Amino acid sequence: MNLQEHYHKLYQDSIRCIQADAYQIDELIDATSDNRFGITLLLRPDDVVKEEIQKLLSKLKLIEPNQYFYRDSDLHVTVMSIISCYNGFDLGQIRVEDYVKTVRKSIHGLGPFEVEFKGLTASPSCLMVQGFLADNTLSQLRDNLRSNFRDSGLEQSIDKRYSIQTAHSTVVRFKEKLRNKDEFLRVVENHRDHSFGTSIVNTIELVYNDWYQRKEYVKTLCKFEL
Repeated sequence: MNLQEHYHKLYQDSIRCIQADAYQIDELIDATSDNRFGITLLLRPDDVVKEEIQKLLSKLKLIEPNQYFYRDSDLHVTVMSIISCYNGFDLGQIRVEDYVKTVRKSIHGLGPFEVEFKGLTASPSCLMVQGFLADNTLSQLRDNLRSNFRDSGLEQSIDKRYSIQTAHSTVVRFKEKLRNKDEFLRVVENHRDHSFGTSIVNTIELVYNDWYQRKEYVKTLCKFEL
């Protein structure tokens, strides 16, 4: 996949939706009854990248303060959604050590890799920082995970929703109607090619999480060194 082309098309299509007020509002963000949980393998941007992202979010908060903005603690890139969040999933339903073992097998022989965070893209429901990869390490890891979990017999939902190929980080979700849409989109457009920095990824995390990866719900199951 050509990530630049993919991000560009996603951006163009989504901005048209937002301009036409056809964007999607997430009505579950503040719902106390939201019981969607799952298991995710993820990586986290470094502190320099997070700081740069928060500078952008500070500008957007001044324009649209009532949207949902990701905190530093919640920023992440999904390596693979092992069990996509669904209502009622609980850790008691699985043997965590079997999942740790399968991830460990999948990272064998792989070393650290870089993710360059540059520019913004969007979907009809959120705003994302684009991630670009210097080599195919992440793709190899994902292929290993697909193969090893498929052969494991463990509960998993890899690629059930879509086959993940990007390295983006969601930073804003729409939780109500945009009140200053044009100004909001101007700031987004001005950061279309903004450099947020490059992270060297030498650790990935297996976590139990809610839909939004909020720190108060996330439980780290294992950290893996590459």
